[in-house]
Amino acid sequence: MYAIVKTGGKQYRVVPGDVIRVEKLSAEAGSLIELDQVLMLGGDAGIQIGTPRIEGAAVSAAVLEQLRDDTVLVFKKKRRHNYRRKRGHRQHLTVLRIAEILPPGAARTVTLADLKPARPKKHPAAALAPVAGEAADGEAQETRTKKPAKKAAPKRAEPKRTAPAKKAKEAAAAKSAGKDKAKAGPSKSGSGKSGAKEKSGAKPKKK
Repeated sequence: MYAIVKTGGKQYRVVPGDVIRVEKLSAEAGSLIELDQVLMLGGDAGIQIGTPRIEGAAVSAAVLEQLRDDTVLVFKKKRRHNYRRKRGHRQHLTVLRIAEILPPGAARTVTLADLKPARPKKHPAAALAPVAGEAADGEAQETRTKKPAKKAAPKRAEPKRTAPAKKAKEAAAAKSAGKDKAKAGPSKSGSGKSGAKEKSGAKPKKK
């Protein structure tokens, strides 16, 4: 037998034994509640549809826990207006285990003791056994927890000198050498009128 029940503005198809998460209900964990907004019942006897709900029908469920859903990010932006808004939302939820489906006029038969307990949560590893040795009178033995081993930091490789760096140094050296020659000036042997005469090939006049 199955039923379609409405809670928190949503509809759920449930059968006995199902675990569902619904919008938060004001009930403590470990209690038994009834959902009376049954929209449809189905099974071997046929289908019964409500108008809009079936009067007298209910779904019995046990509250396992109250929790919050994963964070949902809401981001709004208007371009060219320097407008950005980022918000987060976590919805409150209630976890239910369906106990039984009650047709109109039926009485509840399932109790909390008949239901399966919720799965236990995983807890971190407990402290290790106490240190061997005699303890002082009236004092408990000290316990120690296992500390994770520190990982060695990876060695950073030294940057290799690239060929362009060498070429840049050679170019700078050549440039500085050219400046030193320019400061020294032209040689005396190739300057003046005597040099010009020698180049022209004119002979000196006899006196």
